[in-house]
Amino acid sequence: MITDYSIQAIAINAIPLIFAITIHEAAHGYAARKLGDNTAYVLGRVTLNPAKHIDPVGTILLPLLLILTGSPFLFGYAKPVPVRFDRLRNPKIDSIWVALAGPGANFIQALVWAIIWVLLKLMDIQEPFFTKMAQAGVMWNIGLLVFNLFPIPPLDGGRILAGLLPARQSIALGRIEPWGFFIVMGLAFTGIIRGLWMEPLSHFFLWLINALVSPLLMLF
Repeated sequence: MITDYSIQAIAINAIPLIFAITIHEAAHGYAARKLGDNTAYVLGRVTLNPAKHIDPVGTILLPLLLILTGSPFLFGYAKPVPVRFDRLRNPKIDSIWVALAGPGANFIQALVWAIIWVLLKLMDIQEPFFTKMAQAGVMWNIGLLVFNLFPIPPLDGGRILAGLLPARQSIALGRIEPWGFFIVMGLAFTGIIRGLWMEPLSHFFLWLINALVSPLLMLF
């Protein structure tokens, strides 16, 4: 969440946010290619070039509108990576791994930013720009990780849940997808997702990352 829209704040958040979105989407395409579907690769979406993943509305227009209206939270999305699930070697199971790849990439990035943050502290580097960027890297990636795990399609959590459910229930869940974005937006604006989903899971993943970087602090 961004509450400070100054040029410095935007600069601090821009790099980790661009990496978080880009690597998240590229990870989906990479996992799909490894599991049998090269659709995203052929279309040039397995790349770290942010321009390939930018959605004019979700990545630029919507966040800009929220900033200009003084919204207390920032929301946006990238261009979804195309995946032909019928081309996967084991569609039912492999679709789960493809969906997990994006949030998994965000967790790894959050861990890397946390390590950078710790190393800056250990080296006694007091430059607030870099330390705040490392903190933003952790928070943006945790936010994207948790938000995308919400179990409503077309979010990754919905794909994962569909892969875990029996066929009949999976098909029923899939019928929600055309309205999934509007459902999620409504829940986000009313604060339901934040209170019942985002905050509890964010605390859990922050605790997990803290547990993983603690040995580094003990080492030094």
